[in-house]
Amino acid sequence: MDIKIGIRQSAREISFESAQTAAEVEAQVAKVLEAGSKLLKLVDNKGRLFIVPADALAYIEIGEEETRRVGFIA
Repeated sequence: MDIKIGIRQSAREISFESAQTAAEVEAQVAKVLEAGSKLLKLVDNKGRLFIVPADALAYIEIGEEETRRVGFIA
């Protein structure tokens, strides 16, 4: 999954690929927001841990991994 996280009052976004499914990521985000937790923790394909304060979340975009094309497109 390709995941993009927008942070309030920041022009940059966090972007990474995760082995989790869209449903798993959505459930994890919903759980954090509903429980009033302070931190959202997600892991990417390389094992890096991303910790984002829940109150700083502007948006989360969850999309399919895009295959990269090689060569010329006619």
